[in-house]
Amino acid sequence: MSAPGPILDVANIEVIYNRTVQVLRGLSLAVPRGQVVALLGSNGAGKSTTLKAVSRLLEIEDGALTGGAIRFDGQDVAAFAPHALVRRGLFHVMEGRRIFEDLSVEENLTAATFARPGGRPSRGFALVYEYFPRLFERRSGLAGYLSGGEQQMLAIGRALIAEPQLILLDEPSLGLSPILVEEIFSIIARINREQGTAMLLVEQNAAVAFAVSHYAYIMETGKIVIDGPVERLMHDADVREFYLGLGAAGQGRSFRDVKHYKRRKRWLS
Repeated sequence: MSAPGPILDVANIEVIYNRTVQVLRGLSLAVPRGQVVALLGSNGAGKSTTLKAVSRLLEIEDGALTGGAIRFDGQDVAAFAPHALVRRGLFHVMEGRRIFEDLSVEENLTAATFARPGGRPSRGFALVYEYFPRLFERRSGLAGYLSGGEQQMLAIGRALIAEPQLILLDEPSLGLSPILVEEIFSIIARINREQGTAMLLVEQNAAVAFAVSHYAYIMETGKIVIDGPVERLMHDADVREFYLGLGAAGQGRSFRDVKHYKRRKRWLS
């Protein structure tokens, strides 16, 4: 039985790498059940580190959680190894896809079944192929020969095989054409809507992230500087100017293009 409250609760966490470099500084956020929450910010803000802290992958990169607490479905994640968290319903789709290039598409999906206590799900493969028909067409081919967009579809498909309660998505738009980004994000929204899967979405493309999210947090230098429902943030003058890059012509920019601004930051006053 699921615990009451948000599916993910991150409370005042601090993260240090190599015992010297502090990356997260008292960061807090929450992901309500069944909702998509965006975590936005420029390069180096600490977004990917936040996801690795949640999925317990920090140790692989000599990182450590030195303060605060992270609870997934009511349980402290510190009590579980990374693979145990996957079996409890938390799946991390890492930046760069991380597929098995020398295996076929279907073998990649089969590998994800080992994340489930019951083995191969009864409808998991059919569900993946329903959302990603292109993967069905290429199911016997090597994953390394897929396009970047198809590899991202496969990475998300592996997550669906595990039937997660929460998916951590790290930069799903990275390296994709605008058309593919639109396709991937429409499927992300559909999965959330139809399956009720909660997601914590790390992105630098703020416009597409806002289009599929219910709530958003914006990070700078390891801490949250502003958060709120997407509808409210979309109408906040500072967010529009400094984070969405919307000027008089209404043209947006990615966080990859954001440099340094003399921010008013009235939310910090």
